[in-house]
Amino acid sequence: MAARTITFVTGNANKLKEVQAILASCTHLTLVNRKIDLPELQAASTAEVSAEKCKLAAEAVQGAVLVEDTSLCFNALNSLPGPYIKWFLEGVGHDGLNRMLDGFEDRSAYALCTFAYCEGPGKEVHIFEGKTDGSIVKARGPLDFGWDPIFEPSGFAQTYAEMPKETKNTISHRARALEKVLQFFA
Repeated sequence: MAARTITFVTGNANKLKEVQAILASCTHLTLVNRKIDLPELQAASTAEVSAEKCKLAAEAVQGAVLVEDTSLCFNALNSLPGPYIKWFLEGVGHDGLNRMLDGFEDRSAYALCTFAYCEGPGKEVHIFEGKTDGSIVKARGPLDFGWDPIFEPSGFAQTYAEMPKETKNTISHRARALEKVLQFFA
C-alpha cells in the first residue's frame, strides 16, 4: 500500500509530538506538519469546531489535512468547560478549574478528542472521536501541556502529566480518536 501524505495542522508542539508518537508504527501514513493561523472557532461541540477548522485548513493547504480539537468536560457542570477549555485554562489556570468544582460532590470528568480529516477543498469531512473518563484533581506533574496535570483517568492513580508518555499514548482520548483515524485509512 502506498503511503498517504497528510498535513496535520497544529501550532502546538506538544500535541504534534504526541500524535507523531501514536502514529509512529503506521507505515501507510506520512504526517507532515504545518502551522496555519486559523480562526479560533467556538461552538457547542468539538465535532463542529473540528469540521469547520478542517474545511478552512484544506483550503489553505490545497490538499489532505487532519485537524484536532479537544474538550475537557466536567460532569457536574453539564460538560462545561467542554470545547472552551483552552480559554478557561488561560483565564483561571489549573487551580481555578479545580475551584469551579468546589461545592460539588461530583468531580468526574471526561476528555474528548475530535479529529477531522478532509482530502482537500470541497471534499467530505470525516470526524473521529475518542473519549477517556476520569476525574479532576489538584494539579500534579509537569505543568507544560494544557490541563494534563489536573486530569486523572479512571483506573489510574496518576494524572496525564505524571504518566510516562508511552502509557498516556495508549489510553488517552487522543489515542482513542487516532485509533479510529487509522481504521479509516486501513
